[in-house]
Amino acid sequence: MVDDFQLIDDALAGRPSAFGDLVLRYQDRLYNTLVHVTGSVEDARDLVQEAFVQALVKLNSFQRTSAFYTWLYRIALNLAISRRRRRKPTVSVDEIRHASGDEPVGRLDAPADRIERQERAEQVQAALARLSEEHRSVLVLREIDGYCYEEIAEMLEVPVGTVRSRLHRARLMLRDELKEVLQEDFR
Repeated sequence: MVDDFQLIDDALAGRPSAFGDLVLRYQDRLYNTLVHVTGSVEDARDLVQEAFVQALVKLNSFQRTSAFYTWLYRIALNLAISRRRRRKPTVSVDEIRHASGDEPVGRLDAPADRIERQERAEQVQAALARLSEEHRSVLVLREIDGYCYEEIAEMLEVPVGTVRSRLHRARLMLRDELKEVLQEDFR
């Protein structure tokens, strides 16, 4: 498999299919992350497209001090932040649930169990959507996408200590948002 840097060199040398290979390699991963970060399927789709267009336009400025995906993610996150500043945020729980998918349900589950699981998933998604952009981003990157602190710090262009403190704060905020749900579990 050709590495990212070779594909970048090929794209800069005038081979458009090389950039197409980068798009194919990272579009799904970026889309899935952005759905969780933005809380919107439509916004995630638009942002992925915009991010790849900007990456192509700015490809010659990529300095190779980080992974291509890290650079691409930073472009997408900056676009998401700019978009959010331009309009008031709206969150649709149904949209988030549709984007993230429900947990698979076995055929033997009782209807009440399925409904309860669905309601819990909606509550968690809604609570996640209520977090600030900086807290939701770090939480999604760590807990959903599985990045290490150093990778998150590089993507968000902040020190590792900031990642740790934001993640800690995000977990506390999410716990507070879900306090009622958590209390139901212990009844």
